[in-house]
Amino acid sequence: MFDHEKIKEGVRLILEGVGEDVEREGLLETPDRVARMYEEIFAGMYQDAAEPLSKRFHVAGNEMVLEKDIVFYSTCEHHLMPFFGKAHVAYIPKGEVVGLSKIARTVEVFAKRPQLQEQLTAQIADAINEQLHPMGVMVMLEAEHTCMTMRGVKKPGSKTVSYVTRGIFAEDTALQDRFFQLVK
Repeated sequence: MFDHEKIKEGVRLILEGVGEDVEREGLLETPDRVARMYEEIFAGMYQDAAEPLSKRFHVAGNEMVLEKDIVFYSTCEHHLMPFFGKAHVAYIPKGEVVGLSKIARTVEVFAKRPQLQEQLTAQIADAINEQLHPMGVMVMLEAEHTCMTMRGVKKPGSKTVSYVTRGIFAEDTALQDRFFQLVK
């Protein structure tokens, strides 16, 4: 589980490592604040992604359900720097749907872990596929990575787009095109 004291000690070591005085007034509570922040931004590590998708409703139709522009914040596992953007999630139900907020909660569970965008995209699609057993799923993420915008190559405003398809979405390019048109 989460070790608050270990995080505080690590932050103290980082501050000392960059040459700061950890006893300086402005930094006295920083290790504790950072530990509490990490507990919040990595909360998804201790949550089951199946839980938000467990309450379902029966439907007769099988038209695309799309939840778009779901804002998310995550942390790059390579640099422990934020990346953030929008998720677009669609599925073709096979008799069952979930409440729309449950899709956003699923995105959040996976985003609140040290992550790679490509992995996050697939995890969202796979969770929906495994829990709802729809005819198909498509997930697209658009994100700005601060490890690329404020360090390294320093290209603010650049976005990374990733998408995955499962089921009928993988087979039907017209359905993919419809998804892309709806997301615009």
